[in-house]
Formats: sequence, C-alpha cells, structure tokens
Amino acid sequence: MIERPALHVVLVAPEIPQNTGSVARLCAATYCRLHLVRPLGFSLEDRYLKRAGLDYWPYVDWRVHDNWQACLGELGNGSLFFFSARAQRPYWTAQYRLGDVLVFGSETRGLPAELRERYQDRMFVIPIDHPKVRSLNLANAVSIVVYEALRQMQA
Repeated sequence: MIERPALHVVLVAPEIPQNTGSVARLCAATYCRLHLVRPLGFSLEDRYLKRAGLDYWPYVDWRVHDNWQACLGELGNGSLFFFSARAQRPYWTAQYRLGDVLVFGSETRGLPAELRERYQDRMFVIPIDHPKVRSLNLANAVSIVVYEALRQMQA
C-alpha cells in the first residue's frame, strides 16, 4: 500500500473486534500501519471487526504477529512509545516523529507487566481527571495519541 507509514500503531492482545475495527479505520485515514499482536480475542473474520472497519479494510496497511518479539523484529528503527493508565507522564510530553511506534495493550488488562517493566522509561498516560473513571475506550485512546503525534509532526 504505502511505502512509508506515518506511524505504527500496535495493539497487544486486543480483545474487542469493534475497537480493532475502529482503530483499523483510523489507521487507514491517517496512513498508519496497524500491527496486531496475538493472542487476539476474536477471529480476523469476525463480522464485528469488519463492520467497525466498514469498507475501509482494503486501505488498511496491517500485519498480524504471533508475539511481541516477532512484532518488534519487523518494526525497524522507529522510537517506541507505550501507553498505560498506570503511567505518569502525559502523552503530549513525548516528542513524536515520522515512523514512530505507538503501543497499546488490551481493553481489560492493558499492557503486559513485562512490557511495562522493560519499557518504563517510554511509558505515557492519557490523564483522566474523574476519580471513578479508570481508563478510556481503546479506540478513543489510540485516536487521541495518533492525532497528537500527527499534530506535532505538522508543527
């Protein structure tokens, strides 16, 4: 499809097909490459996945990886940024560049503990002010970060 993606969006063990479909649609619209890291909580043939992505799937540049190491091996030289409700630094403090890698965890568990520990110096949060709200919808979180990264690259 495109020779050089603007960004790489990685979903580690996504569980909800509608979220992944929405992220795929976002990736198509923004020329981001989508990476799905197994295990997936749905079939890639899932009708909800396809419905959420609508008729944009032909425009999605996407890959499926058996594990994090396989994904990492394909990503190349982009900087890695991880997003977790357990992080401290706000996502807008990161300095994003063309080809960077934005990594998000599953809807119910977030990023695996081993990734949070190994990459704690690259961990960012989308702040939430309300004390009763633990996290945002995965597709919304990806959208917020992708558009901040694109905004920075345009500045």
